[in-house]
Amino acid sequence: MATMTTMISSLPSTSAFQLPTSTPSPTTLALINPTSTTISYNRRKPNKTKNLLIRASSRMIEKETAETHRPDTFLRESDGGSSNQDVGTNSVRARFEKMIREAQDSVCAAIEAADGGGKFKEDVWSRPGGGGGISRVLQDGAVWEKAGVNVSVVYGVMPPEAYRAAKPANSAENGNFKPEPVPFFAAGISSVLHPKNPFAPTLHFNYRYFETDAPKDAPGAPRQWWFGGGTDLTPAYIFEEDVRHFHSVQKAACDKFDPSFYPRFKKWCDDYFYIKHRDERRGLGGIFFDDLNDYDQEMLLSFATECANSVVDAYIPIIERRKDLPFTDQNKAWQQLRRGRYVEFNLVYDRGTTFGLKTGGRIESILVSLPLTARWEYDHKPEEGSEEWKLLDACINPKEWI
Repeated sequence: MATMTTMISSLPSTSAFQLPTSTPSPTTLALINPTSTTISYNRRKPNKTKNLLIRASSRMIEKETAETHRPDTFLRESDGGSSNQDVGTNSVRARFEKMIREAQDSVCAAIEAADGGGKFKEDVWSRPGGGGGISRVLQDGAVWEKAGVNVSVVYGVMPPEAYRAAKPANSAENGNFKPEPVPFFAAGISSVLHPKNPFAPTLHFNYRYFETDAPKDAPGAPRQWWFGGGTDLTPAYIFEEDVRHFHSVQKAACDKFDPSFYPRFKKWCDDYFYIKHRDERRGLGGIFFDDLNDYDQEMLLSFATECANSVVDAYIPIIERRKDLPFTDQNKAWQQLRRGRYVEFNLVYDRGTTFGLKTGGRIESILVSLPLTARWEYDHKPEEGSEEWKLLDACINPKEWI
């Protein structure tokens, strides 16, 4: 999960927790990931553009300010941020913030209930440029080694190079980019949940909304909006009933809106969470999408809401079945090795994490996606036919689970 400190367009993945502390990156939503959060590089842009973006954003770092209380909203008044005004309260921005904050509350409540004793530590922060976020982490509980659930709602300004890299690939290309910086808004929720028991899977989810806020007549910088996100499962051992249940919930959420969504976003997830240097996936997938703006905006807002609200139903029943199973030192060692793969993906490939590290984002939010412990062994190969081998085979050769 990175933090929303990633790049605006695909705050994906994995990573994503609070919108970054850097102006151009709403990724600290990593979110904006933990697998999360996150401004991410548009993978269709050349490296030269990415380097320009990094240099430009590094000069515009805005450090967050710790707050002593949780505000009712991080929005500006014009977006529905004042309880004394009706202006903007029905805007997409206002409804998306309401959705992610309610999802944060419901997921955290479910996690604490499953843990049976652990409680989340909460940090609230704001940014001088506008907006802020809420980071919650439960660490070293009875069930959870580390569980992070973060939200970010951020306003900022991107240089033209950042806008070109961040805009969706399917947006109209004007070419005549305005030399002035481009205002943006980004909001999202991002989470990574690492249980202690090796038979209980890690979960990552991240849902985000992004807008450029340039005047409608601004040459080369038209108003743009898009949605992104996904939910994916990373077990150390395969229990087929668990994986089928998880994918069935993802498919049900997708099918309510478009029957093409699940197969399309399932493949996208398999392709995104690919560890190239290992030639394997990080886990057993789920759904992932980015730059979505070619459907009705209200429909996509409802779709993102449905996906976020399905997290508890998709995951907690699996945890309840597996959290207390007895396990051996060998089982634990294999889980640690798979966590090593999780670390490798997040630090090498996740767009949210890498962007946040290069632009001076809030380091605790950026790295909250990582487990407390992991393991690397030289030239480790599981015995063919073993349960460990079956997991690795499924990560190398993605399967259709339903």
